[in-house]
Amino acid sequence: MAKIKDLVKEFKEFALRGNVVDMAIGVVIGGAFGKVVTALVDLVITPILDALPKVSETGGTGFAGAFVSLLGVIVNFVLTALVLFAIIKAMNAASKAVKKPEAPKAPTTKKCPFCCTEIAIEATRCPNCTSELKYDPSKK
Repeated sequence: MAKIKDLVKEFKEFALRGNVVDMAIGVVIGGAFGKVVTALVDLVITPILDALPKVSETGGTGFAGAFVSLLGVIVNFVLTALVLFAIIKAMNAASKAVKKPEAPKAPTTKKCPFCCTEIAIEATRCPNCTSELKYDPSKK
């Protein structure tokens, strides 16, 4: 039973991590935007391409119809890719602007209380004045 609880806890941490949530939002927005672009291509661009002169004399779709469909798919892809690129670029710029301050690094040196020389934090004797320094185990 403890393994199942650990597994559930680990899954919660994974699912609620920022990257997974961001990716899920991106997939949903991408799907919705894909529908908008498909509607734009179907309702605006395809009729314009259909109005171009037909290849066959009978007015049937034939090669021209396949060409129009292919152009519609290509336009759909390019528009979707361009807008998603612009959204991601804007999100990256916004995340760089809201950078979190970095935590201060732990000190690696200290001053000798006798001669004020910079020495390693783990040192128990000053290399300059050879004074013995108190050992502080909390500094390790």
